[in-house]
Amino acid sequence: MTTDKSRPVLALAMGDPCGISPELTAKIIMDAEVRAAADVIVIGDRRVLAEGESVAGLACDCRTWKPGAPVMFDGAPVFVDLGHLDPARVTRGTASRMGGTFALANFRAALRLGAAGGADAVTFTPFNKYAMKLADGSYEDEIAVITEESGAARPGREFNILDGLWNARITSHVPLKDVAHYITKEAIINGLVLTDRCMRDVGIARPRIAVAGLNPHAGDGGNFGREEIDIIEPAVAAAKAQGILCEGPFPSDTVFLRAKRGDFDAVQTMYHDQGQIAMKLMGFESGITLIGGYAFPVCTPAHGTAYDIAGKGIANLGATRNALLIAARMAKPQSLDPAERGRRVAEIFAKAAA
Repeated sequence: MTTDKSRPVLALAMGDPCGISPELTAKIIMDAEVRAAADVIVIGDRRVLAEGESVAGLACDCRTWKPGAPVMFDGAPVFVDLGHLDPARVTRGTASRMGGTFALANFRAALRLGAAGGADAVTFTPFNKYAMKLADGSYEDEIAVITEESGAARPGREFNILDGLWNARITSHVPLKDVAHYITKEAIINGLVLTDRCMRDVGIARPRIAVAGLNPHAGDGGNFGREEIDIIEPAVAAAKAQGILCEGPFPSDTVFLRAKRGDFDAVQTMYHDQGQIAMKLMGFESGITLIGGYAFPVCTPAHGTAYDIAGKGIANLGATRNALLIAARMAKPQSLDPAERGRRVAEIFAKAAA
């Protein structure tokens, strides 16, 4: 049994069973870098993992846990078998209510584990938002679920990270027609403060943050809108006064060129696709999504469920590995004895199963 109290514990929720998540889960369980960096608690159904093992062509040596047994951290991942999906009941490559129900249940269980101190960070393999909506008509996005399960006072923010370059954004999953409504001085300042904090948490001592404008050519001096003049510039100035190293607003069609060549460590954009398109063009298979602003980090690969290659055994592990490794770096271990941590995890899941 490991005796390193500083070793982080990551909860890994299995994502959509109809895509590449089962394959990625099997592969990441056996990944040497991840196993060296953290203890991992995987949450899902052992039958779905077995399907992932078959696709990946390997056998996982995780320790399957069920209520009533102790949880042992001995270097091998712990698998919490919720027994809630026979993979034969879903169709590979197709979004379904059952697949969404499976993924959402795993995610909620992982978040409850994090909120109760059983894990230092939460990770997950890709979800399909349509399937999640089929499972729960009130589903908005992962941020809303995290906020609910963690009891946080305010929602967190999404970051995309690729080869050391960060993309933060003020709005996320909202219609484009509503974006301007959410662009406020307070939101931009809060976003810059959180970006600076999260980047420092992974060891970037003095993050350099560029702020993108909302309008074409950053408003062109007011010709194409005044948000840059009335909202964004004052917010950047206020954040600078708090000691944050930030500049802008810059035109969004050129700011990523400057960031890519090394002028900045992060770009804060105003809406989802403004940054996502640039980041995914630069590295679709290795980028990750971090959801920050909570008591524990939440990380996942930035790509989706890849229904088109599900079951083919060719899913690229790069982004999933990156997600778990950055979660391990950001995690703040509670310095619990492994046996005590195991008892706490067992109690949390025993209560959930009761």
